[in-house]
Amino acid sequence: MQVTAQHREGVTIIYPKGKITIGMGDVALRDAVGSALDGGATKILINFKGVSTADSSGVGEMVAASTTITNRGGALKLCDLPKKVTNVLRITQMIAIFDIFDTEDEAIGSF
Repeated sequence: MQVTAQHREGVTIIYPKGKITIGMGDVALRDAVGSALDGGATKILINFKGVSTADSSGVGEMVAASTTITNRGGALKLCDLPKKVTNVLRITQMIAIFDIFDTEDEAIGSF
């Protein structure tokens, strides 16, 4: 999995691309969130447009990221979730703990 990031309107946007699964994908997401926090980010948005799937390890990493960001006084939001990722969040009953938006613009506007 590849991860890039950019800043827009005071929000750090993380763009994972590929699969967020056990092994490389979950670690790459953890590293990207950690780098954003270490850089002083408090408003973090993960745009899932380039993600093809996520497994339970990926969901666990998203929950861990949310907890870490919240504990550091920040906020995490998600956007552009593909159907497969939305289904995994529903099955694991984790969908309710995230602020999820259809578009990046909506998510940025909600901070």
